[in-house]
Amino acid sequence: MTTRSHPPTAGAANHFLTVRPAYIWPLSVVYSVRIGTPHRYISTESATLNRRVTPSRRRDDKRRPFVLLCFALIAAAGWRYSTDPVPALGGTVNIGPAVVYAAPAPTASSQLANFVTDSLFGLSGKLRVRLLTQSLSTALPHISRVLDRGPGIYPAQGDSARKPFAFVSLYPFAAKRGDKMGRYRMGFWPGELRVVSSGAYVNPEGFIEVTRENQDLFVSEHFRLRDFITHDQNDIWPKYLVLREELLDKLELVIADLNARGVPASKMIVLSGFRTPHHNQYGIGEDGGARDSRHQFGDGADIIIDADGDGRMDDLNFDGRLNTRDAEVILHAVDRIERLYPDLVGGVGTYAAMGPRGPFAHVDVRGYRARWDGNRPPRRASRPVRAEV
Repeated sequence: MTTRSHPPTAGAANHFLTVRPAYIWPLSVVYSVRIGTPHRYISTESATLNRRVTPSRRRDDKRRPFVLLCFALIAAAGWRYSTDPVPALGGTVNIGPAVVYAAPAPTASSQLANFVTDSLFGLSGKLRVRLLTQSLSTALPHISRVLDRGPGIYPAQGDSARKPFAFVSLYPFAAKRGDKMGRYRMGFWPGELRVVSSGAYVNPEGFIEVTRENQDLFVSEHFRLRDFITHDQNDIWPKYLVLREELLDKLELVIADLNARGVPASKMIVLSGFRTPHHNQYGIGEDGGARDSRHQFGDGADIIIDADGDGRMDDLNFDGRLNTRDAEVILHAVDRIERLYPDLVGGVGTYAAMGPRGPFAHVDVRGYRARWDGNRPPRRASRPVRAEV
């Protein structure tokens, strides 16, 4: 028995005869395919000319993916042409997404640059770092909000015309465990072992962490971090350093004073800067260094002037000989500096040659005046003091 399909209704015919824009026609096809609108019959203006088309269901199912593909291609082409440049005033106007440019958030370096004033460069004008000590935090209370990532070195990058500068956040003294900071052996400070007689010998406030990467940081115009580290434990990094800005300031002023007097002094060599208490006790000669040596507190240094680069103290008094009188030229410069800047008062000791470097001078900023000849008992100190080594 054959089942006869009925012709479409007038409403269905009108559905296809309605005039539509070209880009709407594919929608009608898809619409009819998706929701089942009768589309098996193609209608013309006259119902008598209706021509019945009755493809099999299998053939009709095969057409649907093809119709959908055609629609996708037509839609893609329409989108492509809609984004082409639009002619205007004889040229083209490219239409693209709007871009909003926001001012970049200030970095820690740029914020720190706002704190760098001439006063931070010290009395010499040649400091390149400031330690974030309690006194500096009090003077600049807002700086701690910027240095909120813990101990480390924070460059302050401001105006390119300015000198390089950095702030150093210290590891607190309490971070030391026993006689070590990490794997680095430091020993025990006098204040950890007994009651000290002066505030000049209290424990340091904290330590600078020195790594292979940051050891070449300039702490002043003529000195780097590595110039002051203890000469031991060569394979252990990081190392830890105690250093006072007053010592840097004083050394820079001595260089300027000697240069001004015709003594080339720009190449000042630090033979021994900071010493850990452990190295001071066991690494200096047979008896060790002075028990309360200023080297342990980061404010003392043994120095020579080596402008000719031969690794030895220069003939600073131009007498053709190399002896302690050359070290005394440094002592006289220190005397002049301390008269001008009483806040930098400290000790000076002169020493004969104790190795290939020749004679040298010890300079510190202990807070009171002390003078001695390292080859003789201490002389004319304002209070008893053991000769520093």
